[in-house]
Amino acid sequence: MTKKILIVEDDEFLRSLNAKRLEGEGFEVLVAVDGNEALTKLTEIKPDLIFLDLLLPNVDGFEVLTKIKQDETTKNIPVIVFSNLGQAEDIEKAKKLGADDFMVKANFTLDDVISKIKETLK
Repeated sequence: MTKKILIVEDDEFLRSLNAKRLEGEGFEVLVAVDGNEALTKLTEIKPDLIFLDLLLPNVDGFEVLTKIKQDETTKNIPVIVFSNLGQAEDIEKAKKLGADDFMVKANFTLDDVISKIKETLK
């Protein structure tokens, strides 16, 4: 069964780059460009993993993460935060809210992203 990944990213280039690579690895990829769209899509589909940016228009990633983890139907979906926010307090806040992992965009390659997603889905 194909694993579904929801990419929540407002940067079109990064979103399409990650989506194409994940599709090439055999994943079904769904995308959301902001927090509102992410929350709407979560009610329609239940992804196997959420790849979440924090700096988003409308509803930020911290709020999206909070709502995911408060909802009985989505709280067990693994969430990997992928953000330019790399301060210790941001990482700690995301982990306290329930993020399974935190990746600072500038520190990781696409190969690292794929490896982390596969590892998390095991």
